[in-house]
Amino acid sequence: MSNVSTCETRLKATFRVKLNGKAVAIETVGQAYGFITSLSTVEWMEFKSLHGDAKAALEAAAENAMLSVQATNALRALFVRARLL
Repeated sequence: MSNVSTCETRLKATFRVKLNGKAVAIETVGQAYGFITSLSTVEWMEFKSLHGDAKAALEAAAENAMLSVQATNALRALFVRARLL
């Protein structure tokens, strides 16, 4: 898939995070990829390894929907560590 952020593959969980005081639901691979790549690398610097893992897992899930479980788990680890959940 050329553009991961347009992928409609559903994650195995819906993540609800607060962004600028507004609750945002992240339900698909594309939404998650857009969310974690829209922030600058500096903002994710503390979580560089988890961010890289989540990004790679989302890219893989965009190519193969069977990998959405791994992508969901990688996102969960990133969001928990970043205290977004």
